[in-house]
Amino acid sequence: MNELKVFTGNAHPALAKAVCDYLRIPVGKSEVFEFSNENTFVRILENVRQRDVFVIQPICRPVNTSIIELLIMLDALRRASAGRITAVVPYYGYGRTDKKDQPRVPITARLVADLLTTSGANRILTVDLHAPQIQGFFTIPVDELTAETLLSQHFRSKQLEDLVVVATDIGISKRARDIAANLGASLAIIEKRRLGNSEAAEALNVIGEVAGRTALTVDDEIDTAGSLVAVVDTLLAKGAREVYACATHPVLSGESIERIRSCPVKEVVVTDTIPVRDGKALDKVTVLSMSSLLGEAIHRIHTGLSIGAMFE
Repeated sequence: MNELKVFTGNAHPALAKAVCDYLRIPVGKSEVFEFSNENTFVRILENVRQRDVFVIQPICRPVNTSIIELLIMLDALRRASAGRITAVVPYYGYGRTDKKDQPRVPITARLVADLLTTSGANRILTVDLHAPQIQGFFTIPVDELTAETLLSQHFRSKQLEDLVVVATDIGISKRARDIAANLGASLAIIEKRRLGNSEAAEALNVIGEVAGRTALTVDDEIDTAGSLVAVVDTLLAKGAREVYACATHPVLSGESIERIRSCPVKEVVVTDTIPVRDGKALDKVTVLSMSSLLGEAIHRIHTGLSIGAMFE
């Protein structure tokens, strides 16, 4: 395992290139494409025997294609006798289906974990899982990075006055509390409920003082932006002076961009764990790069150094 190799599928090659630039190595050579019959084909174009191999592939749109590409790449590397294979999954798709909260429904986050392990992954590197307990779905080591420091640094540089950090629901309150501590701000929590299996959410109440203050909402991802709009409207109705928002993963599906554009939020800050597709960039959205964080984590895994020390 004395030689490091980094490969990528088609989900986010730009991020893989940026990570490799940080590591000062080229992206591994491979072919990953789909035949006319929609079967995915993978071929590794260089020797990986007994190498330490990393595959960078977020499980993002098209989600199922991204998963299949990743699984087949892992299988190809395993059959090519790679020494150790790490699946670098910056965004863990299906992470929101992490428990059986209705009769006769799957736990898809666990299924994806089993598929990754069976396909050949020896360890997982990911960023801000929807629920920390997803780590327990794996029987292999999982390193979970966080974008908290990156997001905190961005807003610290803005020197926002009288800041209150707002968790968009109770489940994200620990992460919001950590960001609030980093920024020396107080914490508020939005109490909300999701309406059945729809993507709509209803903001119910604000726990904490936001009147006359600058609010910064914290979430792990922005999907349709329906929750974001509801939270922003609620905070402004409760007297917040202005509202900023941050999240790690810019899923940005459906009419999310139109909702953000028409929403009174001042700025939405996300990272590039998922590519922000062409035509979806707008003045209100700021994208921070995760390449140095992921690159440093890969370097530390390869050389046997501590990942936790990155955040101390």
